[in-house]
Amino acid sequence: MATKSQAANNNKPVEIVDRVTIRFAGDSGDGIQISGNQFTMATAFAGNDLGTMPDYPAEIRAPAGSLPGVSNFQISFSERDIHTPGDAPDVLVAMNPAALKVNLRDLGAGGTIIVNSDSFATANLKKAGYEANPLEDGSLQAYRLIPIAITQLNAKALEESPLSKKERDRCKNFYALGVIYWLYDRPLQPTLDFIADKFAKSPDMVAANQTALKSGYNFADTTEIFTSHFRVRQAQLPPGEYRNITGTEALVLGLVAASQLAETPLFYGSYPITPASDMLHELAYLKNFGVKTFQAEDEIAAVCATIGASYAGSIGVTGTSGPGAALKSEAVGLAVMAELPLVVVNVQRAGPSTGMPTKTEQADLLQAAVGRNGECPVVVLAPATPADCFSMAIEACRLAVKYMTPVYLMTDGYLANGSEPWRLPDLTSLKKITVSHEADAKSFEPYQRDPKTLARPWVVPGAPGLEYRIGGLEKAEVTGDVSYDPVNHERMVLLRAEKIRRVAQDIPPTEIFGEASGQLLLVSWGSTFGAVHSAVERVRANGKKVSSVHLRHISPFPADLGQILKSFETVLVPELNLGQLRLLLRGEYGLPVVGLNKVQGRPFTIGEVQQKIEELI
Repeated sequence: MATKSQAANNNKPVEIVDRVTIRFAGDSGDGIQISGNQFTMATAFAGNDLGTMPDYPAEIRAPAGSLPGVSNFQISFSERDIHTPGDAPDVLVAMNPAALKVNLRDLGAGGTIIVNSDSFATANLKKAGYEANPLEDGSLQAYRLIPIAITQLNAKALEESPLSKKERDRCKNFYALGVIYWLYDRPLQPTLDFIADKFAKSPDMVAANQTALKSGYNFADTTEIFTSHFRVRQAQLPPGEYRNITGTEALVLGLVAASQLAETPLFYGSYPITPASDMLHELAYLKNFGVKTFQAEDEIAAVCATIGASYAGSIGVTGTSGPGAALKSEAVGLAVMAELPLVVVNVQRAGPSTGMPTKTEQADLLQAAVGRNGECPVVVLAPATPADCFSMAIEACRLAVKYMTPVYLMTDGYLANGSEPWRLPDLTSLKKITVSHEADAKSFEPYQRDPKTLARPWVVPGAPGLEYRIGGLEKAEVTGDVSYDPVNHERMVLLRAEKIRRVAQDIPPTEIFGEASGQLLLVSWGSTFGAVHSAVERVRANGKKVSSVHLRHISPFPADLGQILKSFETVLVPELNLGQLRLLLRGEYGLPVVGLNKVQGRPFTIGEVQQKIEELI
């Protein structure tokens, strides 16, 4: 529960609260994602810790006012260190009836609903499946309902604007945003600057949107609807320079940083697919860092071109989402056989097939770990948070070139689109990535191996005296010649498997949150970190001895993981699938691991994990 005290400001009291969760909802055309992103930016400038969860429809042009067309953006911000965008909103800002209907189930009793009352006309109510107007029939008595005629008020504020009525009406998201800025004491200037930059080619559009934002703010300040507003104090974060960052932005910067640390050009090949497409967009802006981006005609061409770039001496990265990862699997097998460095980023989404393209899931883990023909081992990594995507992108590139192997980096829609404050790293503290293309022509053999890593040499084609044969057919040990010898085949299969096992020597000791042994250990991976860590914090604050570990390295597992698991009576693995990590842990260690599974296209809430913990203890 938030703690509150009173202060005075602008003749209305200010209530001090420690955490607030707000959800903006409406049609995609209502500018919901822009509103959410701008509120997030203003919150970052205000110095709060935060977490966000954008949620948007898969349909490109869903009918306006329809339930499938609702777009959401949830943000939770606090004066404390937080790890999730909140279990449920304290405030729902609904721009139309459909947005209210879709999101009301998540709002707890006593929550605040701010609605654009102008949108609750008969036609819109019918589209949303309402038989009566919920603003008038008493069905919202359990909530604090604040209807505001946003469309009319915005129109009045812009009545002198030379823009057309349609253009003026599209500014209403900034009017609504201004209301929320006043209510939660957010600074206007970052958004005013954003508007000036975004609409720089149209001074009239800049003036209209800035006027709408200020008008909404002033309306909230002067109206009698609000008797107080709220303030969340600055979070006491470690000192440093911060920026708000999404998982995709962090991952892209990590890939570029890896390229610079390795002094090796980065090649990114992909085919557009939601929610991975933004990686291509972001990397295309970074050509000045020597980045080459390639949009292929299909997923197979994208990965094959990337393998070609890796063969030619670049750090080859390809990105996709679930169905695209399935199409790339044969070519990944080629990279395993050719023993070339390749990073495959899979931004997981709900499946199977096309599934729910804009909803999150973690159901591609087995596909990454074992989903190829033959004995085809690879490294599998997964970042824990949006900001963690930066360091794990560097780790993926480092392991790929050190061990001459494909590496899967498993993010998901929740991590890619979510955001949090990120402390800018000291670039001098980042370790160089050692890359060598040198080899002695007199003693060179394509498949001679480093005695520690078992990696073969990475030779750039065209080097005099270092010509060699490569392809997907089985290789003779050392020479790399095509071989059908059964004993050699088994030897090469075992060598490739052992090479991946040796990656464990590069994995740092596993950190345990809580006691090193006891009754219950939670094991999280990927985006489950926030909910799991927060739930364990809550339970421990109530005096229960529960511990947790988070896995960033999944293939191979950390060398100390087996002993840690055996030190607890029960091991619980929450994951957004039907038990894929649980299956891998059982197979590796032979332990009776318990699962908590969810496949709704939505991340775990803290409460869901906490409830399962309390059942088990």
